[in-house]
Amino acid sequence: MEEQTLGYLRGRFGDHYRRSSVSLPPAAADREWGYIPWTAGPDTTMVRHRSLHDLGDAEEFLARERPQHVYFSAGRYDDPSANSMAEKGWRGSDLVFDLDADHLPSVDLGEDSYPEMLAKCKAELERLLDFLTRDFGFEDLTVAFSGGRGYHVHVRDPAVLEMESDQRREIVDYVRGTGLSFDALLERELVAGTAGRQSPAEKRTLPADGGWGARVVARLNDLLDAVLDAPEDEAVERLSAYDGIGEKKAQAALGAARRNREAVRQGNVDVHTAMYSLARAVADETAAEAHAHIDEPVTTDTNRLIRLPGSLHGGTGLRVCHVDPAALDDFDPLADAVAETFRGRSVNVDVTDPGPLTFDGETLTVDAGVQSVPEHAAVFLMARGRAEKAKETTDR
Repeated sequence: MEEQTLGYLRGRFGDHYRRSSVSLPPAAADREWGYIPWTAGPDTTMVRHRSLHDLGDAEEFLARERPQHVYFSAGRYDDPSANSMAEKGWRGSDLVFDLDADHLPSVDLGEDSYPEMLAKCKAELERLLDFLTRDFGFEDLTVAFSGGRGYHVHVRDPAVLEMESDQRREIVDYVRGTGLSFDALLERELVAGTAGRQSPAEKRTLPADGGWGARVVARLNDLLDAVLDAPEDEAVERLSAYDGIGEKKAQAALGAARRNREAVRQGNVDVHTAMYSLARAVADETAAEAHAHIDEPVTTDTNRLIRLPGSLHGGTGLRVCHVDPAALDDFDPLADAVAETFRGRSVNVDVTDPGPLTFDGETLTVDAGVQSVPEHAAVFLMARGRAEKAKETTDR
């Protein structure tokens, strides 16, 4: 990044901080703070082990220092400015989840555009929130767009604050479906034996009212609804594609589904051995496809630094901003996260990496060379290393 570009971005970041406010987390004075200043050259300098007392008023600090990135810790400490974690005196930590489009298997980094990556990441966020609210019942949680390629979720329910890393890893494993056991999902009930058998029989049912059991039941029934409406040969072929389900088992599962449709809807997979085998195969598929692709090290790290809502992301110029989970469908990061400071005028940039840009629902194609573009697009291009600041010209 050229000196002129660096100076421009630093100055305009300062203008943003003088005109806007940031959202401090609970117990802000008990957290460690860090930031990355704008520096020339390829090396990045992280300034950390600072307390809010060290920084002073947060908004005055941001307006004065105009950093490239700003972070606060998930952890709360007796002495947040101590230089080692052992000396800080850990009290507890938020449970933090990080979703990054770069890590999603559904994202093709060579093909997907930035808007497409963000859309896929938002869909992943919806899945994660379903786990956190329905399965775990967390209520005190906040969601933030990271300003870059994804989202952060902070859970601050009292029950999670003092969890150690291994306990947090158990939550990670659940959300990611790691080690999910079909047999462990089943509820077992002794029922009367059939005619001619005096001993009780065991009825195995997947719980359909919540958790992974409900996800498996929903997927199983969606599959059965589809195949029961299809021609017989197509239905058998589709079910036979599952591991352990050959043609005979597929035919038997179809027959069992027709005879016991309502029972299977309720999670009773013991209506036939073929249905039980199909449910097991569907459970494996569900674990592989329905889990949330979170970044495990972020959640298990009780000392993690995370971006401050209200700050700017130095790699895009977009705001790190809170998102209302109830209004997630309406949130458009490429409109709602654009800083107002960067709206309303155009600036000249020398584009080295041309291509399309999408903001506010409109796509702008930027050519190579010196171009005049809306400032929020110019800031994005410069922050991404796709352009340098060009000299402004004045009409005579």
